[in-house]
Amino acid sequence: RGISSDERPKRPLTAYFRFLKENHSAFRQKNPEMSNVELVKKIAGAWKELPASQKQAYEEARKTDWQRYEKQLAAYKAQLTPAQAAALKEERRKRLAKRRSFRVKRELTVLGKPKRPRSGFNIFVSEHFQESEGISPVAKLKQLFDAWQKLSSSQKQPYLQLAEDDKVRYENEMKSWEGKMVELGREDLIRSRKQRPKNKTAETAMKAETARASSHEDKAKLKLKKPEE
Repeated sequence: RGISSDERPKRPLTAYFRFLKENHSAFRQKNPEMSNVELVKKIAGAWKELPASQKQAYEEARKTDWQRYEKQLAAYKAQLTPAQAAALKEERRKRLAKRRSFRVKRELTVLGKPKRPRSGFNIFVSEHFQESEGISPVAKLKQLFDAWQKLSSSQKQPYLQLAEDDKVRYENEMKSWEGKMVELGREDLIRSRKQRPKNKTAETAMKAETARASSHEDKAKLKLKKPEE
């Protein structure tokens, strides 16, 4: 039978989180005007001031639960087939990778990393999305995709030029942002030379942008085919 990672025994709470869980309601009743963040800070302060003898009771409860958890975990692992164990391991790896990706994106947003440049097709879609016909976003995207394909090279030119300008904006903002990151000691966020675009002539840059727009079209077409199938 299939076994979900949700069936895996839950790790016991730490001493502090036990204290937080037990006292949250009481602190909320006494401080109804506080936000959740302020309330947690207040509870954390109360935990720091708690006598060692009282903290010990929470620590003993954690140790007891931890012993029970280890037995339950051993029994859970014992029932797994090699295939199930491998599948759950992969599921856990993907879940942790997703969490790490979310934390990285959130950190970069807080640090004010510039938004990546848009392609000519992206700019065309954003400009005409509201006025396009279609009930669903997918239907609108399909209509705009077809309209973009029918545009001549001269009609696409303004959008490709806007995309080129946006790329210049992005590079200028990135250089400034990376300088700030160096000052903050975050060299790990700086792009390597391989990631930085090479100097191109206007003609070469335009050809590259056209190729990118074509790539966006292909991806959009693949996405649109799935609902229809």
